This record gives sequence, structure tokens and C-alpha cells, in this order.
Amino acid sequence: MSAPELKVQQIHHVAYRCRDAKETVEWYKKMLNMDYTLAFAENHVPSTHEPDPYMHIFLDAGNGNVLAFFELPTKPEMGRDENTPKWVQHLALKVADHDTLVAYKEHLEANGVEVLGVTDHSVFHSIYFFDPNGHRIELAYDDPDSAAMAAKAAQVKDAMLAEWSQTKRAPRHADWLHAKELEEL
Repeated sequence: MSAPELKVQQIHHVAYRCRDAKETVEWYKKMLNMDYTLAFAENHVPSTHEPDPYMHIFLDAGNGNVLAFFELPTKPEMGRDENTPKWVQHLALKVADHDTLVAYKEHLEANGVEVLGVTDHSVFHSIYFFDPNGHRIELAYDDPDSAAMAAKAAQVKDAMLAEWSQTKRAPRHADWLHAKELEEL
């Protein structure tokens, strides 16, 4: 018997903490039209066996992707890494096209959610907002020319990483990606 190839197939699920499982399910259903698919609740953590009640909820993020949350009522109030800017840690979800992105923006704003964007990343275009738990969410669609642009950017990825590793300053190899977005600066 040969050894299996060590290659990840896809993300099974991504899990975050939430303040209130029911509120989180309802928000993701209403705001992003995600289906609530599964829940686990235990008084002991299966992996560590420690006594700690939790609710673990699962939402369908499309295409076999699962977004999960844990509500942990016995733990201190959730926080965030104060040394990392709020814009860094986020979950990006793909939508079909520009019209869908704009429709989501309008839907979110009509429901009182503050939305940033549409931001032009050339390869893709995005909006950003926060869920009720303080997690930053990005909705993005691929530009119709994304394959060609991604191939062009991929050609310089190694040189960019090498230069960044030495200088910790932004290499200019792919500055065209955000040229339109940043031309006002």
C-alpha cells in the first residue's frame, strides 16, 4: 500500500467565537442568506475533555464551505488582538458578480449595517462590514479579467516576497493592482 499524498483538499470549516449563537444564526440568515445547517452542544470539549459547556453552530457558506461559531458562556467576554488593526483579520466570501455585490451592499445598509466600499482590487472588487460579533466580513466578486491579472501578478510573487523579506517595504512589482483605488492619495 502506498502512502497517501499529503495535500489539503479544501477548507472543511472555519470557526470563530460568537457572543450569542441564536443572534449569529439569525444575522447570517437575514444579512447573507446563509442556511443554518448543524449545531453541537456539549458540556465537555471533545478534543480536550475539559468541562466547559459550549454551543457550536454551522452555516452553509456555499460550494461546500462551512462557517462555524462557538458560543462560550463560561469564558470572559470575547475580545480581539489589539495589536492587529481591525482591517487585517477578516473572512472573505465570494459572490457572483458586480450586481450581486451592489445588491448586498444596499441590503446590508437598509438593515443598518455600515458598509465600506466597493473597493477596487483590480483582480477582484469588495465591500467590507462587521457582523454582530465584531468579525470583519468581506464580500468579493472576481473581475471579468481576473485570470489574466492574477497570472500577471503571479509572475512577480517570488521577487516581491524576497524584496519584502529584506526591506519590510512594499515592493512596486504589482502596484498596478491598486492604482485606480489609490490614485486619490
